[in-house]
Amino acid sequence: MQNLTARLPLSSGAKLFLLATLPLIVAIAAIAPLVAHQSNALAEREIAALERQLIEAKKAELRNYVTQARNGFNWIYGNAGPDDEAAKQKVLQILAAMTYGDEGFFFVYDYEGQNLVSPRQTDMINRNWWDLEDGNERMVVQDFIATAREGTGWVTHLWPKPSTGEEAQMVTYVTALHSWKWAIGTGVFIDDVLATVAAARAEVQDRVRQTFLYIGGITFAALLLVFAAGWLLNLRERRVANAKVKSLTQRVFDAQEEERIRVARELHDGISQLLVGVRFALDSARRRFASGDARAGETLDRGMSSLGDAIQEVRRISRDLRPGVLDDLGLGPAIKQLAEEFGQRTGIVAEFSTVPFRNRLDEEAKTALYRVAQEALMNVERHSGASRVTIEVRGSRSGAMLRIADNGCGMPAAQRDGRQGLGLRNMQERIAQLDGTLRILSSGDGTVIEAKVPLTHMLKPDRGAGEDRRKA
Repeated sequence: MQNLTARLPLSSGAKLFLLATLPLIVAIAAIAPLVAHQSNALAEREIAALERQLIEAKKAELRNYVTQARNGFNWIYGNAGPDDEAAKQKVLQILAAMTYGDEGFFFVYDYEGQNLVSPRQTDMINRNWWDLEDGNERMVVQDFIATAREGTGWVTHLWPKPSTGEEAQMVTYVTALHSWKWAIGTGVFIDDVLATVAAARAEVQDRVRQTFLYIGGITFAALLLVFAAGWLLNLRERRVANAKVKSLTQRVFDAQEEERIRVARELHDGISQLLVGVRFALDSARRRFASGDARAGETLDRGMSSLGDAIQEVRRISRDLRPGVLDDLGLGPAIKQLAEEFGQRTGIVAEFSTVPFRNRLDEEAKTALYRVAQEALMNVERHSGASRVTIEVRGSRSGAMLRIADNGCGMPAAQRDGRQGLGLRNMQERIAQLDGTLRILSSGDGTVIEAKVPLTHMLKPDRGAGEDRRKA
């Protein structure tokens, strides 16, 4: 799924919609044929059961007719011999008169295929129909005689309807008068049964089609719902993202402006003052040299000393912007130097400890952790009132960790409630950009800041173990 969405030139919203709807479509495509198959199978079983019930009812009716007919002529047949022609004629007359319904009648064939009784189709009487075939190429009369020879039984075949002359499906019950070598039977047309079954099957097919329509409608409604929900979610996320981008942009501008103000203040209060002093010293030395004053050298020495201070100040500002030791020696030495300068500048005791990393941090992680340490020490200097701060840099199998703890007064209540300042937000965003975690614990006894970056930001050990330990 991910490979499919990655290859398609779609927007993120379209990919989200595809990811949400494609499993639904696949599931519906798999369920719908299964439902149709199960519905058809169940319907066919029910239709087959209905057909069996209707045909069994017809057969029961035929057996009842045959039983009544035999009861009508058994007293004649039972008292007659094999060659009693008078008895035979009486029985034939009884059977010829036994018609029922619009299509029902009895027939009699001798074992040679000669028709003896067919009251509704009299043109068949006294003719031999041994080779008679129906529309399915079934030898109907031969089947009648074979069934009679076996005793009794059922024959399903096609037979011309007396009312229309067209063939229709018929079920016939055949019995025998063995002493006379006669096959006697009666049948019933089951075209009404077949029509009922066909109507039931058509109704089932219609229900299956309706089920497909319902499934399609539900699927379409679900797709519309997913599309609407995705569109609303996308719109909401876009608004939130725009708000975050706007807020982040504003914070970047604020950070840039704050950094510019800080650099401008340091340039004005430090370097500018020193350079002005150098200028006055040089100007004073020039006038004294011109007048032959012996103190000109002292004035020039003071100017050179001020110029040296200005150079040191420039180096300090440059180091604050991007310390060269971070690139040359690594994170540990850079933070150690930062802690030493912090202690010298503020008078706060700064203790630094580290365990060399087995792997060297990449540039993004080193810069992020250094800036976190820089921002944390700045907050300690400005707000904590602490007398001691400890800094630890350690590596482990899970990644790298920077921990800064002070014994100050803790953070203000507003920051404890979540309304963090720009510095803390910058720290969190730097670590979050590396998929790391930043934890801040603050109370009246001090503040602890822990920043962790995952192992993915540790370079592989084949870059040189000795160099890695130096540049950890």
